[in-house]
Amino acid sequence: MTRTTSLVTAGLAACLAAPLPSVARDDAQAVNDFGAMRLAARSYEHGEGVARDLPRAVQLYCDAARAGDPESQFSLGWIYANGRGVVRDDPTAAYYFVLAAGQGHSHAQRMLRFVGEATTVTPACMEAPKVAAKAEEEVNKSEDVGQEPVANTTAQRVVVELLRKLAPEYGINPRLAFAVIRAESNFNPTAVSPKNAQGLMQLIPETSARFNVSKPFDPEQNIRGGLSYLRWLLAYFKGQVPLVAAAYNSGEGTVNKFRGIPPYAETQSYVKRIVELFKQQEHPYDERVTAPSPELPRIRIGKLM
Repeated sequence: MTRTTSLVTAGLAACLAAPLPSVARDDAQAVNDFGAMRLAARSYEHGEGVARDLPRAVQLYCDAARAGDPESQFSLGWIYANGRGVVRDDPTAAYYFVLAAGQGHSHAQRMLRFVGEATTVTPACMEAPKVAAKAEEEVNKSEDVGQEPVANTTAQRVVVELLRKLAPEYGINPRLAFAVIRAESNFNPTAVSPKNAQGLMQLIPETSARFNVSKPFDPEQNIRGGLSYLRWLLAYFKGQVPLVAAAYNSGEGTVNKFRGIPPYAETQSYVKRIVELFKQQEHPYDERVTAPSPELPRIRIGKLM
């Protein structure tokens, strides 16, 4: 071993031996340096310069994977596919490979051929953080639709900053998009539903393709796709927020079919949630985006809620 290599190894060991900055489990904190976090995780996984500690390696990978790092997502998939310090679990491995593959990770795409279907249950370390009660209280009590969303957690602040930047480009009030994200993913950028809706605004693959989203787990791309869809729905339903919410949840074709909010408990609860958060039943829209729904004249206001 050369002196340079020895010094690097010693420095890495000293760094890893020191207490690592904690990534709060209820805050979905974005990892500032994926490379450093991943390096630490791999060192604990393989015992390079430090005592081998697979549970700590998994935790570090989880923190980076939850914040969106595809390499860490792949590493977790590999760990579960091979039972490295954990019970072998192919569905969980597939879950992580799907996340990484969705960001273009070629090795993850290949591994999906060997592990079968992904679990529909979000692994504990990837669960979305609980929204601070104070933040939700402030959102609910505000009656000013022009007021910006309240953000208390790191995840919320990142999302709100993106919404403040992007929503005006699409003619969308940030509070409406905030309400959708709150109801859809609870601010988890790697959320995947049983129906394969993905990311912050839970875009299904067809919607991602429709609005040119190639990386649904990238927060900005996902939000742009969701805002594009909301802009289209607002024009299609002429600014009627309950109809827009119902269509976002169950599809515009379903809303047309029932000529109003579909009689599905999930959709009706979703619509009420969006309206409660947004505080308005109408939103400005750009009629140039698309022609309105042909069923609008037959939809009664009384059927909206």
